[in-house]
Amino acid sequence: MTSTVTTHEVFVHPALFYRTEQEYTRQTVTFLREGLSNGEPMAVAVPGPNLELIKAGLGGDAEGIVFLDMTEAGRNPGRIIPRVLRGFADAHPKGRVRIIGEPIWAGRSAVEYPACAQHEALINAAFEGRAVTILCPYDEVRLDPEVIADARVTHPTLISREGRESVSDVYDWQAVVDRYNQALAPAPDAAALSYGGEDLPAVRRFALAQAMRLGLVGERLMDVELAVAELTTNSVVHGGGRGTLAVWAEQGQLVCEVRDAGRLTDPLAGRRPPERGQIGGRGLLLVHYVADLVRVHTDDDGTTVRFYLSL
Repeated sequence: MTSTVTTHEVFVHPALFYRTEQEYTRQTVTFLREGLSNGEPMAVAVPGPNLELIKAGLGGDAEGIVFLDMTEAGRNPGRIIPRVLRGFADAHPKGRVRIIGEPIWAGRSAVEYPACAQHEALINAAFEGRAVTILCPYDEVRLDPEVIADARVTHPTLISREGRESVSDVYDWQAVVDRYNQALAPAPDAAALSYGGEDLPAVRRFALAQAMRLGLVGERLMDVELAVAELTTNSVVHGGGRGTLAVWAEQGQLVCEVRDAGRLTDPLAGRRPPERGQIGGRGLLLVHYVADLVRVHTDDDGTTVRFYLSL
């Protein structure tokens, strides 16, 4: 891997393709050692086993690098930009910041993947013009060909297994955001309640009752109450004054869905950390923080926000 990935652009976002642990370790450690030689603050957010590969490859050079298990910090792809990437980059506002982020691994489900792909695309909008390099590894053996193809669209720079760097001739992050803005069909057996401004306390009680009926317990009940309160209030204030809440369980997860007549025009809505002194505008961000997954669909007819919590 050459150093050109960090010198030709202000924001640099390469995809690194690998097939073996040896290739993974060699390329990521080279990337980090370049950062060490440049005195750059660095963070690594990858799945746990890959964290150990990188730490072992760095040896004593690992000191001073922030390590995060992406399967925990980035369980919900929608919180990776505000909490992991912006969280680290904003804490180091001077000079270049270098990050390895691996948000897509073989254990990701088909329900999670659209949010993962949109996340990778939206990194380009979130960091445009900033002195940040974010390297995203992709396992060519264990990931589906569709995932590898999408990586070539969401990353302007591509790095081969041998370390050769090239410019992606299919780069178009907005196309991926649009393609995975998929309609979300509600479950036929969902419990549903329509609401207006006067019904907000009742809709929160309804959500809690359904969550408990479906087996959610402990602090996660507070997460449901918070997320439903934020989304239903947004419906009343920004979504035409009314909405519908649906709650059901599937594949070991509680699912809550809010539909209203509003339209999200900002693709980074809910993915920006709040500005200092900001009042309001944090509702969808809070939902991303508490949920295990958030899926969003928006079009001229309205917006659907669906969040998942493990049971």
